[in-house]
Amino acid sequence: WWWRRPGFVLAALAFLKMAGLGVDCSLLLEPLGFIKVLEWIFSIFAFATCRGFQGETTLLVSCEGVVNKTVTAAFSYPFRLNTVVFSAPDPKRCGGNWTDIYLVGNFSSSAQFFVALAVLVFLYCIAALVVYIGYKRVYQQKSNFPFTDLAITVITAFLWLVSTFAWLKALVDIKKSTGASIIPGAESCKAPGTTCRFVSVTSMGTLNVSVVFGVLNVVLWGGNIWFVYKKTSLHKHSNRISQTP
Repeated sequence: WWWRRPGFVLAALAFLKMAGLGVDCSLLLEPLGFIKVLEWIFSIFAFATCRGFQGETTLLVSCEGVVNKTVTAAFSYPFRLNTVVFSAPDPKRCGGNWTDIYLVGNFSSSAQFFVALAVLVFLYCIAALVVYIGYKRVYQQKSNFPFTDLAITVITAFLWLVSTFAWLKALVDIKKSTGASIIPGAESCKAPGTTCRFVSVTSMGTLNVSVVFGVLNVVLWGGNIWFVYKKTSLHKHSNRISQTP
């Protein structure tokens, strides 16, 4: 609540002004700033499309005293499917023949890696945009800033590549674990007088979109390496060498 007070806001603005803040949005019109805005937006979509998913898979069960009963298993981020269990068909649990059916697989590491990276990228983009807009002159005159920006950009591009492919592999396995392949491995469905039929699973279109945004982030961060490199003294030095007769 304290940060909402006018006095705090004024003090923060005064501190930034003393630190050399000078608003200049011209860098946003250059590829360096424009791509950073896109990276910020795409990190939000990558996070939201993965983190916000909720779904369920459904079976149709017939057993002792039960005919065509729908049972469901709800799953969501972070996709620890091995903790997700189908609801029992009836209170008597099919005359004692029904044992809990769990989904297979724990894909939380890949999902959390992807989401955590998106959150960190989101925060870094905000910090970078503040520097680009408020401290453009400092960024251009201090060689350490472009070098730091370049190092972070290279590392982030690599992390997006690794996390996206890891998440893609996990998503393929999630689709298998929540699809019709559930039935052959379910012991309860093999009990005498019990039949199970796969009905449906929630569409995972938003998860597919999260992978697409992951790929777009790889492209953006990989392409942005060149534009950040152009701001470093290495590029300026190479230009001087090439222009020397």
